[in-house]
Amino acid sequence: MKESNIEVQKSSGERVQFSMDKLRSSLKHSGADHELVEDIVMKVRDEIYPGITTNEIYNRAYALLKKRKSVFASKYKLKKAIYELGPTGFPFERFVAAILKYSGYQVEVGVFLEGHCVTHEIDVLAEKNENTTIIECKFHNDKGLNCNVKIPLYIHSRYNDIKEHWVKGKRAKSTLEKGWVVTNTRFTQDAIRYGVCANLHLLSWDYPKNEGLKDRIDRLGLYPITVSTLLSNREKQFLLSRDVVLCRQLKKDKFFLDHLGISTNRKAKILDEIGQLCNP
Repeated sequence: MKESNIEVQKSSGERVQFSMDKLRSSLKHSGADHELVEDIVMKVRDEIYPGITTNEIYNRAYALLKKRKSVFASKYKLKKAIYELGPTGFPFERFVAAILKYSGYQVEVGVFLEGHCVTHEIDVLAEKNENTTIIECKFHNDKGLNCNVKIPLYIHSRYNDIKEHWVKGKRAKSTLEKGWVVTNTRFTQDAIRYGVCANLHLLSWDYPKNEGLKDRIDRLGLYPITVSTLLSNREKQFLLSRDVVLCRQLKKDKFFLDHLGISTNRKAKILDEIGQLCNP
């Protein structure tokens, strides 16, 4: 069956043509070499059927990568790993804060700021070089949900209320930069248009181009702990509950693996995987 004749079903329910090029690109993103990428693409192509879900295709490609090298599978599952930070949005907020911290910002999570009209709870407050940024994080458990224009509209109104009080208050010595909206999914076109017009910084899985979450994570080696193929879900939840959100943090605070009662041999394998992930 030719590629152009095969329709696959996305998580949103939309049916689209299967693209070997998209699969090939996502596999290359994992760090796998050309030979391995082509081997997996050919195997998946021979196994798919009309109506197969993109999740089934992902699971098959992931299994083939994991069989060859776990670190490739970890990078390949990055998008899914961010969903695994749920079901609440709090671990995602800490994840965004951790990325900013390793980018030179001083960060606080869950800060209350006075506005001109009301008090606002800010997901992440980030400061750098006497500039302050307020960041709203929108986490979606459902892969089919995108951030529509209502989100930046709402955030912009909150930002303006805080800014009006900011310039009059004791924080005026620090410049309040434009607000951020960060999501683990995508923005609709209307949301992007409004964000650009209102001078908001929008950050999603793949926006801005070449500067989205996936690009920043890969470039800086700031993978969430949930990408690990060697840690169990219980172990990941234990680490998240101790504010260990990044693989880089576990590399530094490896004593948490002892708290989990992980054997010396398995601990060495986990740290080896994490060490490879931390090298951008």
